[in-house]
Amino acid sequence: MLELSNVDGFYGRSRALQSVSLSVGDGDFFSVLGRNGVGKTTLLRTVLGLMSRMEGSIRLDGRELNHLHTHERALAGVGYVPQGRGILPAFTVRENLLLGTYATNGNHGHLAEWVLELFPVLKEFMNRRGGNLSGGQQQQLAIARALLSEPKVLLLDEPTEGIQPNVVEQIEEILISLNRKNSLTVVLVEQNLKFARRASNRFAILDRGSVALTAPIDMLTDDVVHQHLVV
Repeated sequence: MLELSNVDGFYGRSRALQSVSLSVGDGDFFSVLGRNGVGKTTLLRTVLGLMSRMEGSIRLDGRELNHLHTHERALAGVGYVPQGRGILPAFTVRENLLLGTYATNGNHGHLAEWVLELFPVLKEFMNRRGGNLSGGQQQQLAIARALLSEPKVLLLDEPTEGIQPNVVEQIEEILISLNRKNSLTVVLVEQNLKFARRASNRFAILDRGSVALTAPIDMLTDDVVHQHLVV
């Protein structure tokens, strides 16, 4: 589904990713783990084409993404929920959602009912400005907007960060259900190891911009956590 081969990502002249090679299979729930500042967000930004420069190869369903602009990668099937949510605070919930539909190849302006049913609070607050939602509601909006782009692979950057526990549980269950029942391929950057272990079938650990380990989730042992993730 998503393949990275010897990928370097640059901020200006500074190389933030170094020879990263990863393979995410169709229907995988793949967690990217690591200490702060090791390149997890940079990895997602590189897949989206948001870095100053990149080298190597990124393929989605066999299609080379390297020379595509960010909006073209979205049209190719890359959905993205950034850290901090990235909603437009002055836009209403409806307007934020409609933006997601313009990353599709034909459903512009159509708010798929199945997406809205996942997040009933959004249906209730359609005319409320995004900036007036709670943090948990904003995160639900960001995920729903990404789903409306009809992604082949959904990239999420710490979707449970800074959200009240009851909403975290809802979001976790929705993401797991989308993967298990809808076969949506998910790439998750997450600090919540309990969630990563429960949701994922495979994981990778980054360290200093490189892949330190990639394995099935049952190999994310306490010893591995202590070696690579404990500060």
